[in-house]
Amino acid sequence: MGIVRVSASVSLDGFSAGPDTSDAAPLGVGGERLHRWLFPAGGDRDVAAAGTTPTGADAAVAAEAFARTGAVVVGRRTYDIGVELWKDTPFPVPTFVVTHRPHEPRPMTSATFTFVTDGVASAVAQAVAAAGDRDVLVMGGADVSRQALTAGLVDEITLNLVPVLLHRGERLLDVDGDTTTELVRTGLVATDEATHLTFRVVR
Repeated sequence: MGIVRVSASVSLDGFSAGPDTSDAAPLGVGGERLHRWLFPAGGDRDVAAAGTTPTGADAAVAAEAFARTGAVVVGRRTYDIGVELWKDTPFPVPTFVVTHRPHEPRPMTSATFTFVTDGVASAVAQAVAAAGDRDVLVMGGADVSRQALTAGLVDEITLNLVPVLLHRGERLLDVDGDTTTELVRTGLVATDEATHLTFRVVR
């Protein structure tokens, strides 16, 4: 059985999206910069696609995440922003959309989007069942990631820490609750584009 992971790119000041999100700037002003490590100009935009050979440490990080992932959980905004860009599910695995708006399942080329209206815990449970012995990736947006962390559903956090200060935007780890969350660092890969930090959540 796999684990439940949150993975996100964040600025040095903790933002996973820039300010002033809009249709023209779905990741906010400056937010695209957070993903340059994954999609360098003229480079490996398809590093997460099946059968590609990654080059460099950043691409290897992406390829490992791809190989481990058996199901994905996203929020409705991430789905709304991403589906036309992806033209498919973000990974070729079942993807569960946390939403307040009922919607019939949407089959895509690689897998199906399933819309879950009874909360993040239900979405994660369905994703765990679908993932088999692979991991569940909670990949966004920040609100769904925070909900999963607050509910104690997350086993591992990966932060792709990008050397930029956005100054404003949406913080990933403003988690509600009166207790602290202890973490143990289990991985570190540093490149010019990002420092990839992996932590186990202490139960």
